[in-house]
Amino acid sequence: MRLVRGATVIAVLALTAACTKSAGEGDTPEAGSSAAQQVQATAGAASCTPEKYNGGVPKLDLKTITVGFAQSEKEANPFRITETQSIKDEANKRGIKLITTNAQSDLNKEIADIQGMIAQGAKALIISPLNSEGLDPALKAAQDAKVPVMTIDRLLTTKKACVDYLGWIGSDFVVQGQRAADAMIKATGDQGDVAILLGASGVNVTVDRTKGFKDQLVAKGSKLKIIAEQTGDFTREKGQKVTEQLISANPGIGAIYAENDEMALGAVAALKAAGKKAGDVKIITIDGTKGAVQGILDGWIAGVIESNPRFGPLAFQALEDFYSGKGVVEKTIISDKEYTTENAQAELANAY
Repeated sequence: MRLVRGATVIAVLALTAACTKSAGEGDTPEAGSSAAQQVQATAGAASCTPEKYNGGVPKLDLKTITVGFAQSEKEANPFRITETQSIKDEANKRGIKLITTNAQSDLNKEIADIQGMIAQGAKALIISPLNSEGLDPALKAAQDAKVPVMTIDRLLTTKKACVDYLGWIGSDFVVQGQRAADAMIKATGDQGDVAILLGASGVNVTVDRTKGFKDQLVAKGSKLKIIAEQTGDFTREKGQKVTEQLISANPGIGAIYAENDEMALGAVAALKAAGKKAGDVKIITIDGTKGAVQGILDGWIAGVIESNPRFGPLAFQALEDFYSGKGVVEKTIISDKEYTTENAQAELANAY
């Protein structure tokens, strides 16, 4: 288990077993049990229960209430599509009434979506925040209505667990950046110039993946030189456009670190249009989509660090643990795999 910064790590065998069962027994997950999220570690000084949360909320039966899920971004990329489907599948499996919304990458819409679900009678919420800050009106509405909020993927960096939200489930994004740096050093032989396609501004994912990557290069005494950084907003279209600009201004770029697969695939399109050949520019990316893993097999991508979006089993288990009185910890860190030239063919079915 990995020590989460500033937090106490505790064993999570029971939660891991419960979530493995919910994702694998009696069902066929998207690509088999190895595709399901696995818990690496949990962190937090105390568990959140109905008695402790927000001054106390009703203890309800999860199967008799409506749960709302707020998706933050357009379902135009595999991560968001898989994330939403995982929530829907788990709700259906558990016999839970679910309502869903999609903010279409608009923070104000996500706030209105959350408020709307509360007005429709949702008694618990699962939220995938668009930004790490800015959801205050929605969180206030949930607090006033005594509606617990479980967060996934992006962290609400200035809010408090068991006060503003129950807890958070996601990846260690700093470690993802560190692993990407290690993969880049290996792919390039630790030589050459690197460009970074940054994710969206205002989210902890971008900050942490950038920090992890840069700090690891320094820690390893790497000879790689970062010569350009530009925001691609986690989209394929902007990833392509930014890469076109980067290789035009810096024709000597030999490597690209893309902070998600959609930007990486946009970069591949730009490189192809510029007449580059597979492998001319080493690309390391983060997510684990089928397109990116296929890119390894095709020679255009050197490696992929996984960020698993199948949150459904863990998110609903957390709500069940909350209402049963077992409690929810502040952070649940999932374990992400890595796709390489050695395992891409065998693991392609587990990508999303």
